[in-house]
Amino acid sequence: MSAFPELSTIHETATRLHGKVLQTPVWQWQTGIVAEQLLPQTEVWLKLEMLQKTGTFKLRGALNCIEVLDAEAKSRGVVAVSAGNHAIAVAYASAVAGTHAKVVMLEKSSPARIAACKASGAEILLAPDIHQAFAWAKQIAEDESRTMIHPFEGPLTALGTATVGLELMQQVPQLDAVLVPIGGGGLCAGIAAAVKQINPACAVYGIEPEGANSMSRSLQAGQPEKLESVSTVADSLGAPFALPYSFGVCQRFVDEVVTVSDDELCRAMYYLFRDMKLVTEPATAASTAALLGPLKTRLNGKKVGLIVCGANIDAGRYSELLARGQTLAEKS
Repeated sequence: MSAFPELSTIHETATRLHGKVLQTPVWQWQTGIVAEQLLPQTEVWLKLEMLQKTGTFKLRGALNCIEVLDAEAKSRGVVAVSAGNHAIAVAYASAVAGTHAKVVMLEKSSPARIAACKASGAEILLAPDIHQAFAWAKQIAEDESRTMIHPFEGPLTALGTATVGLELMQQVPQLDAVLVPIGGGGLCAGIAAAVKQINPACAVYGIEPEGANSMSRSLQAGQPEKLESVSTVADSLGAPFALPYSFGVCQRFVDEVVTVSDDELCRAMYYLFRDMKLVTEPATAASTAALLGPLKTRLNGKKVGLIVCGANIDAGRYSELLARGQTLAEKS
């Protein structure tokens, strides 16, 4: 297996997944904060992966992993660990592929995400924190001979996420930069591999929350690093460590990883709602937060693609974070 998703294999993966995942649309952001704060020649294109089946990009990697299992492996089932979005994708993909999923989620996981997993027939287990969730899922895989479908690590996962980058580059040619949220790095690794092989001049920036910056630390250290704790409103980006494959691909293809604060995430959620009428989870707002924050000077006047990666959030939590973002926006 290649050390990174090669362009020919990304095309093959896209062909294999055609009809099973949606080719999500892009839309140009031309109003509100973008018009107010950025130069007129700036082009901001949103890749609306939040409109994917299951509500996030995660289905691409999960389905790509599950489809390769033989009949015997499918009969034993799969196991996954996730704060929610990967769990939903694995539950859905398992139902489509005719296998059974156990998913270890967090006790604090969104009720809406838990309900979505149950609706697809998955068995739900709740762990107190992400480290224990990974340990529990690993034990289940060993005890029950289930296949672990990892949320962000491995060639098959990266090939699935790479199809997002392939679509974007076909939909909006000649981008100057692409901004990708980072949790464990599986999304960013795949997209960066696709983008850089299609247009090496296009910059790829990964965006992490300040309280879950495992990829930033790993790239600085030159090797995958583990966080002692995770603290961010963007629970979908709360991976507690980086792992070798995704780290290696990001190290090879990503130009830079920047961090954004919880306040910046909430404010970006508000702007996405106010200007683009998009209901997003905090993780999805990371690319917008970076464009309006740490990357604003560098990307002002450029043609930029933002990965809008997911929209699975319950109404109560969304209202709370949106109100926080509105308050911050009105003060700024």
